[in-house]
Amino acid sequence: MAVSDELSEMAIEELDAACALPWPDMKAITPWGDSFSGFAPSGREVEIERRYLWAHSPAGAIAVEVEVRAIGLDQGAEATALINPPR
Repeated sequence: MAVSDELSEMAIEELDAACALPWPDMKAITPWGDSFSGFAPSGREVEIERRYLWAHSPAGAIAVEVEVRAIGLDQGAEATALINPPR
């Protein structure tokens, strides 16, 4: 598997986990970001960054952003989602 494919898959998986946070918890921590080191399935060391930001539109929505970067390489992948407030 190519490095970029692996990083893209990891970014999507991490985004799914980031979006699974219940709305009240997500709202309580926004704006917030964190990064941590981990390992790709291939064993490659990566840095994972997760961000919760207030979206510009629609009002009250939260933009969830995840970036996965290969340590020591100039390669990475991003995944984003827009979470609307519950009605």
